[in-house]
Amino acid sequence: MTERVEGHGGELALAALRAHGVREMFTLSGGHVFPLYDAAHRTGFPIYDVRHEQSAVFAAEAVAKLQRRPGLAVLTAGPGVTNGVSGLTSAFFNASPVLVLGGRAPQFRWGSGSLQEMDHLPLVAPVTKHAETVFSADDVPRAVTAALTAALTPHRGPAFLDFPLEAVFSVGDADLPAVTPPAPIEADPDEVAKAAALIAGASRPVIIAGSDVYAGDAVEALRAAAESLQVPVFTNGMGRGALPPEHPLAFAKARRVALKGADVVVVVGTPLDFRLAFGDFGDARVVHVVDAPSQRAGHVEPAASPAGDLRLILTAFAGHPGDRADHADWIAQLRTAEDAAKARDAEEMAAETDPIRPARVYGELRKVLAPDAITIGDGGDFVSYAGKYLEPAQPGSWLDPGPYGCLGTGMGYAMGARVSHPDRQICVLMGDGAAGFSLMDVESLARQRLPVVIVVGNNGIWGLEKHPMRAMYGYDVAADLQPGLRYDKVVEALGGAGETVEKAADLGPALARAFDAGVPYLVNVLTDPSDAYPRSSNLA
Repeated sequence: MTERVEGHGGELALAALRAHGVREMFTLSGGHVFPLYDAAHRTGFPIYDVRHEQSAVFAAEAVAKLQRRPGLAVLTAGPGVTNGVSGLTSAFFNASPVLVLGGRAPQFRWGSGSLQEMDHLPLVAPVTKHAETVFSADDVPRAVTAALTAALTPHRGPAFLDFPLEAVFSVGDADLPAVTPPAPIEADPDEVAKAAALIAGASRPVIIAGSDVYAGDAVEALRAAAESLQVPVFTNGMGRGALPPEHPLAFAKARRVALKGADVVVVVGTPLDFRLAFGDFGDARVVHVVDAPSQRAGHVEPAASPAGDLRLILTAFAGHPGDRADHADWIAQLRTAEDAAKARDAEEMAAETDPIRPARVYGELRKVLAPDAITIGDGGDFVSYAGKYLEPAQPGSWLDPGPYGCLGTGMGYAMGARVSHPDRQICVLMGDGAAGFSLMDVESLARQRLPVVIVVGNNGIWGLEKHPMRAMYGYDVAADLQPGLRYDKVVEALGGAGETVEKAADLGPALARAFDAGVPYLVNVLTDPSDAYPRSSNLA
């Protein structure tokens, strides 16, 4: 039965949002969107506010990623929206179903120079799946439903609506559209069978699984396919942990050996971008499995590329009726390489050096992080080490900026993660460069009692720029920060707590205090500026 809703534009929007499972709002206060606040306040709908609009969008994206449902950010007109564009763009590259609702100057005075008057749509349309101005309160439920449907339809991504003042403040009524989950995309069965036969018949196959495997709820199907076909699995993004580290087919350290020796590389739910050598794996044939035809790579010619619901495709792989090659020797070869790399890593993570090497930071973190901890990477050089040394035990527990590589995600992701999982450890891994983008939003976390642990790798430089520039030119410019800066004191001033660590032996006790603190706590680790992560590793 159709439900009729009435009220001002904010009430009509909230009715449609609730119907789609949206349960919280991230925002920075602005008069253009007061009706949305009014509707939320009067119905007990949680509002979390930030100090910069990018953090609101990143928080909404963290909710969308972690909970596989829409995340909501509400931004005021003009600079509120433009401050959120980097967050929207990250969500676009990460296929995150984020909805941004923006204020807009009144339409009846358009062109007269109202406060913050600008047309947002030309800015946001290239990085959204749906962008629309809603000119009537009566049209709000229809528009919200259309935007959310677009955001949730594979290949997922963000959507944007803005409301002129008279539309959102006016009273209207409308039927609340029914919520219809997007129908699964059926892949071409011949293409699926072709891909399965290539994998099963390969002598040295490898699977690389990415974020869409988690977003598409295809983790169990991936495990079934890997086990049925006996194929070693590497992961990136939110696919990390899809096979737990102890699984006999789970690999992390031997990727270079695997890709050099593989005869078939199966990339599932992640693009053939710079992280994967743009899909160039030498003589190996490539099978690219994507969740929608739009995600097929245009710059390579794969041997097969099934496009559709990843669960259905992977389940079909698991049930492949044809012959299977024996991959036992190949798996054993990779396990030998994996074990050797783990032994080298263990030595690096235990290094007693002064100053502290980044590897030691992660060696100590591995001792205190719970299996279900959510780790958030916001940085370049320091976070690259996290990709090497941390092995998430569960899928959907690793958040990084993704292929867009936008710094400043940290505090927004932390807020969204804490709201999503009040009882789990939330740990932000942040370079000292990245700290400059969002650390002020520690105040938002402290004020709203959202405790997280922040570990800053403080080497006083832009590590991914300083060393390469020196190698190229013999000098570097614009690559130095203040050495030894007390980011922990910044956090203390904002209502949290923290400490600076200069000795490796002090790392463990400091991290223990951080996770027991109950407030935002920053461990400011002074790391070796000469220890640079190799740029060519692409472990993100």
